[in-house]
Amino acid sequence: MAIRWGAYRAKGLYDELMRAAGRSRPAAKQLCDHLRSLTDVEIEERKQAAEAAIRVMGVTFRVYSEEGGSIDRAWPFDIIPRIIPSGEWRRIETGLKQRVRALNLFIDDLYHDQRIVRDKVFPGDILASSKNYRPQCAGVDPPRGVWAHICGSDLVRDKDGTVYVLEDNLRVPSGVSYMLENRLVQKRVFPELFEQYSIEPVDDYPSQLYDMLSSIAPRAAGRPEIVVLTPGIYNSAYFEHAYLAQQMGVELVEGRDLAVGEDDCVYMRTIEGLTRVDVIYRRIDDLFLDPEAFNPESRLGVRGLLRAWKKGNVALANAPGAGVADDKVVYALVPEMIRYYLNEEPILPNVPTYLCVNDAQREHVLANLDKLVVKPANESGGYGMLIGPHAGQKEREEFARLIRRDPRNYIAQPLISLSTTPTLVGTKVEPRHVDLRPFILSGESVYVTTGGLTRVALRKGSTVVNSSQGGGSKDTWIVEEGAI
Repeated sequence: MAIRWGAYRAKGLYDELMRAAGRSRPAAKQLCDHLRSLTDVEIEERKQAAEAAIRVMGVTFRVYSEEGGSIDRAWPFDIIPRIIPSGEWRRIETGLKQRVRALNLFIDDLYHDQRIVRDKVFPGDILASSKNYRPQCAGVDPPRGVWAHICGSDLVRDKDGTVYVLEDNLRVPSGVSYMLENRLVQKRVFPELFEQYSIEPVDDYPSQLYDMLSSIAPRAAGRPEIVVLTPGIYNSAYFEHAYLAQQMGVELVEGRDLAVGEDDCVYMRTIEGLTRVDVIYRRIDDLFLDPEAFNPESRLGVRGLLRAWKKGNVALANAPGAGVADDKVVYALVPEMIRYYLNEEPILPNVPTYLCVNDAQREHVLANLDKLVVKPANESGGYGMLIGPHAGQKEREEFARLIRRDPRNYIAQPLISLSTTPTLVGTKVEPRHVDLRPFILSGESVYVTTGGLTRVALRKGSTVVNSSQGGGSKDTWIVEEGAI
């Protein structure tokens, strides 16, 4: 037996599978028993089967170097799944739906009456200094009042078991294709578990995405023409763009494949002529979306696209301007948005957050940089951060200088002791830190993936889960308590 749970130690942290050495959580008991029954050779065979499947399926991600080059790497995948009991998941699901409803109301309010600013619930100076607020979108009424059609909210669990929302990704959130591929690989590696146990499926996401996109089409009659707009093959998420287009059975296009006609409708160039497009699932940032409205140097977007959208002739998901809520300073105020717009208490708490734009909070942050994590307001991928407890004095002094120079651009949070889950290191298991990114679709209704993308920090002791910085992923299972 290669896996000996009696020797497994999470060292005071919350572990997703194990309550203590040799004692699994109820929802994970039969899984842990099954893993313990495997030999070294069998474990190695399962690992190799997963790696072979990833190679054959072509599941890759792109890493960029400081020199400007890039390389495609096979997707890093750990074969031991992460388990969440269904009872706990239902509460998380309800909390995510509540959160995205409030966020969409907030975005719509900012581009219309700005009641939340007038009522002094949301500071006007934070809006005035927002890098992602788009004045060009003021007064637009997107279908069903939804701006953020696809949202990826990152969740973490602290050592006491509390689940927090770490951030909301509302511009062009990525990763859902890896969630889907993880499940396919897991089924190849442990087919016996899927035959024997009831694990909630995730493979309906492409159809749910298609239905959501269809629900915002401007033309009601017939089957809408939906396309996925990609920056091209050199984008780090190109695998996902192509994968989702293929799974939905829609066209994958670049900006040069589309044109806006004199009637302010969007058309796709095909070998048979022009075909009108109803819905664009865009994977291009706002500023590159339309050189007429945003960056005139952009060669990725479509001239006149914003004009067509504003006239209601095409739907864009996510809507331009939705990124105003994809800001870590705005994130800190989401609980107040929920109270303001929904008259409800937040179901899922935020990580306690200090706003450096606030004088008193900034002084607290500067005095405690050795205890806090400092993040820029609009970066992603784990870049530009200071992890104070692990940083040197010189690095902390540099961040103090950056905060003083541009306090609006920084927030700070206590270092969350991320939960762990057993991860294969060779043929043994060791605890590694994880987070979770569920995906929420908003259209005619709101849909949350059953689970999400579990990202794991494969380096011992690391809390950085991003694949570009040494992280990997796991399949996420939602199961009945005691059912696996």
